[in-house]
Amino acid sequence: MRLVTYRTTVAEQARLGAVVGDRVVDLARLGAVAGVPLPDDMLAFIDLGPDAVRSATELLKAHEGKWPVGTAIPAGNARLLAPIPRPRKNIFGIGLNYVEHVEESSRTLDTSKDLPTKPVIFSKPPTSVIGPGEAIEHNGNITQQLDWEVELAVIMGRRTHRVAEADALDYVFGYSVMIDISARDCRRAGQWIYSKGQDTYGPFGPCIVTADEIPDPHVLDLSLTVNGVTKQSSNTRHMLFKVPHLIADISAAITMEAGDIIATGTPEGVGAGRTPQEWLWPGDVVEAHVEKIGSLRHPVVAV
Repeated sequence: MRLVTYRTTVAEQARLGAVVGDRVVDLARLGAVAGVPLPDDMLAFIDLGPDAVRSATELLKAHEGKWPVGTAIPAGNARLLAPIPRPRKNIFGIGLNYVEHVEESSRTLDTSKDLPTKPVIFSKPPTSVIGPGEAIEHNGNITQQLDWEVELAVIMGRRTHRVAEADALDYVFGYSVMIDISARDCRRAGQWIYSKGQDTYGPFGPCIVTADEIPDPHVLDLSLTVNGVTKQSSNTRHMLFKVPHLIADISAAITMEAGDIIATGTPEGVGAGRTPQEWLWPGDVVEAHVEKIGSLRHPVVAV
């Protein structure tokens, strides 16, 4: 399933939907018609576990092409929000997780030229998250080095504590796209949260694709453009630490819960690694894409 959080008007409460063809189907409303209770909120749906995914999948198959009145709208009439508009906890960010990005970072960002022996973990607060099409803020009083990073996002499906690497993918609910926006000149004593955790620095979406549709998250092309010019183009097979390793490593010491998000790192091609260096400025448009999931497109605006 391709799950979204959407609304049709500014005043309407955000709702949970599934994209089927050119329609967004309201799962709670479809469930109510069919006598199958389903929540209208993404986190509540994730909390229900695999049974909810199976029930919703069966409902969608049973009604496809003959949607009950009031349960489906044209996709063009839905305004998509971040799939989880307000995560419960900080996003787990992974730094230096593609070999070529380690090299380019060592040249320009004072990081080590040696490959990490363990995942490099930082975090982005829930307030950094924005949905498809929302503006990335450029505050010239804070940064003159605003940078881009396309990433595969992993959404956890249940409580995850000290999980073996071999079992880790069983704990994944689904996958999405995240752009890890970074103010490179805002790193403080080696700490990254102020650089990466500012408001609007976590574009997220456009949907969550459930894990059953992406059995192997390490075969996905991912790319990013600025003003239509390709800056990053790679494949998730080049991750230094694969998704199961990341889950096992984090959960060895930090309990993850349903709805928690891991941004799995970015490939080479960031602005800081270019010669000369390139940065985002007001008026620019950033677009990121991950195969089998979709694209995010965001303007950069001055604040």
